[in-house]
Amino acid sequence: MQIILLDKVVNLGDLGDVVKVKDGFARNFLIPSGRAKRATDAAIKDFEARRAELEKLAAEKLATATKLGEKLAGTTVKVTQKSGVDGRLFGSVTNHDIADELNKGGYSILKSQIRMPNGPIKIVGDSTVSVSLHTDVVVDINISVYGESA
Repeated sequence: MQIILLDKVVNLGDLGDVVKVKDGFARNFLIPSGRAKRATDAAIKDFEARRAELEKLAAEKLATATKLGEKLAGTTVKVTQKSGVDGRLFGSVTNHDIADELNKGGYSILKSQIRMPNGPIKIVGDSTVSVSLHTDVVVDINISVYGESA
């Protein structure tokens, strides 16, 4: 299916690109989330008429994400979980736990923005995870996990 992108999409293209994707990806994700439209002649003409407005909105989103990223960079999040004697956690620290702690700290972060390349944290200690605020803004934060005896 040919679509026109209304936003930058990782590994696909930038604003205004006309790309071919699988039908299910377009119908189930890109079009419902507002990131794309079918690339019909009418949609392309409509996009060209609104291009300046969409570019301005994209620039505002990027500026907001950059400003938040500067405040968030190098932040240390402290999480306490129940652990055994050897330092292993009974549960794990997930992106949901990290997002909750960041929201308590005054940041507006969704759990889907937390990137944990090694999976959930299962041991006591310090770790680093990434927060993807925008497709172009990715910030690393430190996670300190403290054990609490059961």
